Amino acid sequence: MKTGISFHESFLQHKTGPGHPETHVRLESILEKVSDLPSSSFTWKKSFKEAPLSLISMIHDPNYVRLVGQVCEEKGTGYLDGDTVFSPNSYQAASLAVGAGVSLAQDILDGHIKNGMALVRPPGHHAESDHAMGFCLFNNIAITAKYLQTKGIKKILILDWDVHHGNGTQHQFYEDDSVYFVSLHQYPFYPGTGSSQERGKGNGLGFTLNLPMARGADEKEYLKQFSLVHQEMEIFQPEFVLVSAGFDAHERDPLAGMNLTTSSYERLTQEVKQIADTYSSGRILSFLEGGYDFLALSESVKVHLETLAI
Repeated sequence: MKTGISFHESFLQHKTGPGHPETHVRLESILEKVSDLPSSSFTWKKSFKEAPLSLISMIHDPNYVRLVGQVCEEKGTGYLDGDTVFSPNSYQAASLAVGAGVSLAQDILDGHIKNGMALVRPPGHHAESDHAMGFCLFNNIAITAKYLQTKGIKKILILDWDVHHGNGTQHQFYEDDSVYFVSLHQYPFYPGTGSSQERGKGNGLGFTLNLPMARGADEKEYLKQFSLVHQEMEIFQPEFVLVSAGFDAHERDPLAGMNLTTSSYERLTQEVKQIADTYSSGRILSFLEGGYDFLALSESVKVHLETLAI
């Protein structure tokens, strides 16, 4: 079976304005870099639909979802928070980003593809239930996890290796023992959450694992942290693996201070594949999150995809 890649032209129409790091050029650079991926190993998915309110509101307050749609239509451009821009097409792009993830997840469940990556924007892991945050409008990965739960998946690993802690995703499943949230991130750093003391609450206690790392951490330190992840997954044994795949821990990224290289993302992908192959019948779905050096981002995404396809 092939690796699925979802993309829609609308993702390029989410305009953030000159000088904003989360620009459509990020995705254009990725598309150019991966244009030569062989059709024998990859299949492009472009026919998915916008996620309806009923699906998005599995995570988000329906009033917030309606508000995003309203301001995009009536105001055209502006800010939903200090650094999260909206433009006339942002609601459609964000709804399609959710649809991309859910559609790929269903294709994996149905056995049409073995794994996949949603090449989406706006990204999602900072988005909270009732407000936008950190360039993110809707929490794509969290909604997909909720969708998988409705399809009978009882244990889900969400692994977030974006350089910034996935606060929005953590908060959604903090009391849920069926979703294990793991985050490897620079700390202390934006958004301020993600200390090692944050381990879950109630039924979810012990099902959040934050692995904060100091500025300058390299591949060796990341792989050392992965040994803890493997130990936890031996106990948890996920049925499906979701990855918040940000590539801003790259040494060339302008917004952070970590020292991963392009080949480091091959190694991280191998680590996640090992977990999925052992417990989840190889079922992995990754979502594009951060990454703001165009060359580092595009090269790292390509390596990630090529490793998924092996």
